[in-house]
Amino acid sequence: MNVAIVGATGYGGIQAVNLLKDNKNYKITYLGGNKSSGSKWSENFPFINLESDIYIEEISVKSIANKANVALLCLPNGISSTITKGLLEKGIKVIDLSADYRYKSLEQWKRVYSNEAKKYKRDDDDLCQEAVYGLPEIYYSDISKARLIACPGCYPTSALIPLIPLLSQGIIDNEGIVIDSKSGTSGGGREPNQKLLFSECGDGLSAYGLINHRHTSEIEQIAGLIAGNDIELLFTPHLVPMTRGMHSTIYGRLRDPGLTSCDCRIILENFYRNFSNIKVLPVDIYPSTKWVRNTNEIHLSVKVDNRNGRIIILSVIDNLIKGQSGQAIQNLNIISGFPLNNGLDMINIYP
Repeated sequence: MNVAIVGATGYGGIQAVNLLKDNKNYKITYLGGNKSSGSKWSENFPFINLESDIYIEEISVKSIANKANVALLCLPNGISSTITKGLLEKGIKVIDLSADYRYKSLEQWKRVYSNEAKKYKRDDDDLCQEAVYGLPEIYYSDISKARLIACPGCYPTSALIPLIPLLSQGIIDNEGIVIDSKSGTSGGGREPNQKLLFSECGDGLSAYGLINHRHTSEIEQIAGLIAGNDIELLFTPHLVPMTRGMHSTIYGRLRDPGLTSCDCRIILENFYRNFSNIKVLPVDIYPSTKWVRNTNEIHLSVKVDNRNGRIIILSVIDNLIKGQSGQAIQNLNIISGFPLNNGLDMINIYP
């Protein structure tokens, strides 16, 4: 399987190269990036050895189609939509890491991503409806038949994986769900950004995007589809002065206040029993982002407050792996017919 990585010099692209470079089932045959075009991979990242050391090219549908069977689009929001249709018309499967096809309605995307919508004039509502949401542990079967996969954001991944078993089985109320998430600075991307300067965010913790954060509607869309009802929830993201890692604390109300922490843990464990990258921890063991750093794992923990019938679910991921490129590789494995976690048996960096 020949793979194109488009947007190869952003954090998502760098991670994708690092994950695929030694995988014998895939060959990286195209690297795309307009700002770095004309330079060799080794000139930009000498510490990541790519055997072929190919040149980074200007992004071109024709060139991608001539060299690859599938394209991983690690591009900023809006840009993926400018080349996706052309790639699909040439028979290239697309795994998009941006938000361009996460919504089933183009109009909703335009409302949520209004700045990008003004810049990129889109008329591909048919592709929005066709795209499969790339949460592999939930939509495995649909992904296997798809030609366009929209990878989830890192925040939605950290929230939906713990929520979906409880929503799908009616364990928690659809109302009153609160998600409190904290992310490392790499979640903001590689482009210069004042708020991500070390002197700005170091030694501090701050919330942002209250109420109207873009990922709120993405989480609500999938949670609503799973629950069979519209869901409105509270989502508050925070910036933590660490490079990588994401921690989400999720609060809900149990429909059966008699359920215990052990009961809810068993529900999660049974739901994900076939997925080795999802680990449900023993009751009263609470995960740290360090435990999943540099891995494609997600660790879950659950605790019930029997005084008031509320449940707390904790999840941790590496936002650049399970929250981004590792999840894209899982989707690549599915459409290629390989085991889900092929090439993702990574070594945790601890401490």
